Amino acid sequence: MKKFWRVVTSMVLVVAAVGVTVFQFNRPSEEIMEAVAAVTETTKVKAPKYVFLFIGDGMSYPQIQIASDYLGVKADTDNDDILDGNEALNFMNFETAGSAITYDSSSFCPDSASTATSISTGHKTYSGVINMNETKNEEYETIAEQLKEQLNYKIGIISSVNLNHATPAAFYGHQASRNNYYELGLEMIESNFDYFAGGALKKADGEKGNLYELAKEAGYNVVTTRAGANALTEKSGKTIVIAQDLADSDSINYELDRKSYEWSLADYVEKGIEVLDNETGFFMMVEGGKIDWACHANDAGSTIADTVALAKAVDKAIEFYKEHKDETLILVTGDHETGGLTIGFAGTNYDTFLTNLENQKISYAKYDSSYVSKYKEQKTSFDTVLKDIKRLFGLMTSEDAKAESNPNLVLTEYELGLLKNAYNKTLGNKAEKMSEQEEYVLYGTYEPLTVTITHILNNKSGINFSSYSHTGLPVAVLAQGEGSDLFEGYYDNTDIYNKLASLLGVQQSGIKNQ
Repeated sequence: MKKFWRVVTSMVLVVAAVGVTVFQFNRPSEEIMEAVAAVTETTKVKAPKYVFLFIGDGMSYPQIQIASDYLGVKADTDNDDILDGNEALNFMNFETAGSAITYDSSSFCPDSASTATSISTGHKTYSGVINMNETKNEEYETIAEQLKEQLNYKIGIISSVNLNHATPAAFYGHQASRNNYYELGLEMIESNFDYFAGGALKKADGEKGNLYELAKEAGYNVVTTRAGANALTEKSGKTIVIAQDLADSDSINYELDRKSYEWSLADYVEKGIEVLDNETGFFMMVEGGKIDWACHANDAGSTIADTVALAKAVDKAIEFYKEHKDETLILVTGDHETGGLTIGFAGTNYDTFLTNLENQKISYAKYDSSYVSKYKEQKTSFDTVLKDIKRLFGLMTSEDAKAESNPNLVLTEYELGLLKNAYNKTLGNKAEKMSEQEEYVLYGTYEPLTVTITHILNNKSGINFSSYSHTGLPVAVLAQGEGSDLFEGYYDNTDIYNKLASLLGVQQSGIKNQ
């Protein structure tokens, strides 16, 4: 825990070993690569055979800490007035902690395409661009491609969102726009990587045919059932696993909505280890993509649940590490922060009431699809909607019989007014007039009713979001295993690649096919 919060301004290990202090963050540093190589030789650090890279999309320090704090208050059952504190997520106890700066060539508030490009290739680029330079006339090789081509590692790519979404695509794709989903799907097939698992492919049909059919022609097993996924072994060959139980935008369900029989992110990691395990080595990138989606929607309950789900996926890597300690490296990081999440809210002063979030039974997306859509069709009354809000989110009026025993969840007149206006806006009723700017600040691009519910529950819990977009916070880099010491310090996100590539000994030509 102490290491998790220690912020250092230089690479302590590198300074001690070779006397190099790194101050430049704006471009990949040759000094860092040379220093890492020197350290690995001096300290006899071996190149790990098995590498896990977990990326919590949108996950920075606030997302990690709020999940940890929430677990802490849930575990605090002694009914006294003393705060017992947080309960660490497994990766908060890793032996090495660092921080990475996330800006890209466009902004200090970057997007997932550019930040994943930095992590996978060691290069900055514009937001929205995947593994190409700013002029979009050069393609960058990724660490996954280099490990596959140069060292014959098996490669696995797992995501809780679409497999041709920005972050997973940044380990095999090269496109001027992250929205070139069909082209990214073609590159995914051409990558010859060994194991893909997660959400469905976006825009699967195009001029060359259906992506799933093309994958089969290229020798991939395309598995779309839990039974089929469960039957996979190391002898199954190249495989694409699409979750049987797809949710919003054909992604894996939010953890809050996942049924017990549905596969979690941890299940796909466990199966990936089984499929990829071999004597040569493997590289597995795992994205907790719905942390980002939840933060965009300012849904703290779903943010926490999916951050914990990522930690449970890391548990599977930790189990493997315990059996291969001298051969395994686990990295956990984020690509950027999303939502401007803060632990603390003006309306609760110095207090937090995180147990309020236990009352949220459903994600914002599930509430939209299962309830709000019906409200619109049936013109459901506000009183009926309030009953659903109480059952699904715990918020209630002062007239409710349970209000006396749950004062922190009682809606004030001001909050009821916000809900009523949002309800009218969602149902298309006559609502309070507001400017376009005021409307965006209140609702973003989300259903007014839904985002107002989550805002109120967040605030009553002592949590707030400042944005519906990404922010410029640095992200944590937590490392365990062979070579983990190299990831200590405060550095640019491109140096995640630089350190990893130097440690693994890949030739860093940089430009693809050169």
